Amino acid sequence: MPADTPVTLAVIIGAHGVAGEVRLKVFAEDLKPYKSFNNGTLTLKSVRPGSNGTIARIAEVNDRNAAEALRGTELTVPRSALPPLAEGEYYHADLLGLPAISTDGEALGTVVAIDNFGAGDVIEIERPDKKRFMVPMRPEAVPEWDDARMLVAAEFVSA
Repeated sequence: MPADTPVTLAVIIGAHGVAGEVRLKVFAEDLKPYKSFNNGTLTLKSVRPGSNGTIARIAEVNDRNAAEALRGTELTVPRSALPPLAEGEYYHADLLGLPAISTDGEALGTVVAIDNFGAGDVIEIERPDKKRFMVPMRPEAVPEWDDARMLVAAEFVSA
């Protein structure tokens, strides 16, 4: 993925209170290292846990109406702003859109989603006929991936 490609770290899901705080659905382990989002148009002043999502104060938002108007806004940073990965780690943004190939050489489709239902990431692959199947993101199911393709063990491929 190019270094300047935007990566979504959170999305604004609504307003919190009357002073302009927003509720966030966060996709990162920690938002605190990031202050500038969306090419510098939004500045994170503070972030704290809340009972219904993470609560944040954004410098450019001063009242509830402005906070509500941002509902659905993704907070993005350039890919180059993310920390380097250790061996075997990945960013979801790096996997989405990859072509999937089976260990038998069959073209399977494209990675369209990554979910986690509590037992680890699950990769969703969409076939050319629009049917989808899921594969656990474990070494026995996905022995290799890089920036060009994802290799899926043939025994994990469903029809």
